[in-house]
Amino acid sequence: MNIGQAAKISGISAKMIRYYESIGLLTSARRTEAGYRIYSDADVKILSFLRHARDLGFSSEQMKELLGLWKNEERHSAEVKQLALKHIHTLNQKIADLQAMVEILQQSVDGCAGNEQADCNILNQIEKGIAESCHTAPE
Repeated sequence: MNIGQAAKISGISAKMIRYYESIGLLTSARRTEAGYRIYSDADVKILSFLRHARDLGFSSEQMKELLGLWKNEERHSAEVKQLALKHIHTLNQKIADLQAMVEILQQSVDGCAGNEQADCNILNQIEKGIAESCHTAPE
């Protein structure tokens, strides 16, 4: 099948498929005499796997590791579990960071008069760098 068909079936854009090839997540596709990429059902299965891993927020590097584990029938599930637990920790940290940002922004919004005046508490807080507190640990 061509790249458009593979993209449609896998749910990954043709641009992403080319990117995945360029970084080694997908082996370079065979080519027709005219130079068009040809994908097999196995390629589409890999692309679908990658799409699901991406949907779970795994990075390209993590997807490379997951793909290697997925293809290795002699893998240990402990390796997969360790990778998933590490990713869960990262996601939980991102959630905490986002919640902190929401709290700070909410405080700024709560202090905003929201009227016709030019003075804006939200912009003032951003100018002061209040958002920096989302990324720095308390001392």
